[in-house]
Amino acid sequence: MVKVAFQGERGAFSEDAVITFFGDAELFPCRYLGNVFEAVLRDEVDSGVVPVENSQAGSINETYDLLLSYPLNIFGEINLKISHCLMALPGQSLDGIKTVYSHPQALAQCEEFLRKLKAELVPSYDTAGSAKRIKEESLRGYAAVASRRAAQIYGLEILVEEIETNVNNYTKFFVISKQKAEPAPRSKTSLVFATKNIPGALYASLGAFATRDINLMKLESRPSKDKPWEYIFYADFEGQISDEACQEAIAELEQKTNFIKILGSYPRAEN
Repeated sequence: MVKVAFQGERGAFSEDAVITFFGDAELFPCRYLGNVFEAVLRDEVDSGVVPVENSQAGSINETYDLLLSYPLNIFGEINLKISHCLMALPGQSLDGIKTVYSHPQALAQCEEFLRKLKAELVPSYDTAGSAKRIKEESLRGYAAVASRRAAQIYGLEILVEEIETNVNNYTKFFVISKQKAEPAPRSKTSLVFATKNIPGALYASLGAFATRDINLMKLESRPSKDKPWEYIFYADFEGQISDEACQEAIAELEQKTNFIKILGSYPRAEN
């Protein structure tokens, strides 16, 4: 059975993503995202699953930084529909809730509902971990924002379902591995690069894709860790890295940038 690391406690949405991609798997919960990458690097697990972007709250910058830092490959992706529940100890009422725990991303995704609740919002390292804490410490007057399955695992009562601001709320997860994915008909490639500090450098770099009719699906900048006020760019494009057009584009990009790293070439998620 494949062993897969994910960030969070049992019942976290990352666990749902693991099950969606692998089916039956041996689960390896980690407290921090960096622990997932370390577990894969040290062969403690076969793969890891990490959140990379939410359709409402945007990119998870820590994941992008870790993808740059670690010598691992993006092996696949999962688009998971996220539905949040507000849960508390059995017998609690909604008007008795004074404090809400959850991961900052979950709090952001439920901002409209939580603003009306007028409770104190306390960021936590994990959605399911917040539910676990309320159960273990018997915290009355406290609620967690987490998944329905987290409520079942930790014996909490769901006060309100589907509290996310946008019902079309999805999180994209990457499967990370030491292995590279096999070529697939509907492939996607992710990379990171740094442009030269000259006028038109980014425009010229992107031309490597445009002139070959390669669809650039995402482009996002992040501050460079090495040089203040300089930036690196993360990009996703349609195609498999072994395709001739993609190889030509990468070759041209290498000539026009200071740095480039291929993060992975992998099958696109179906949904």
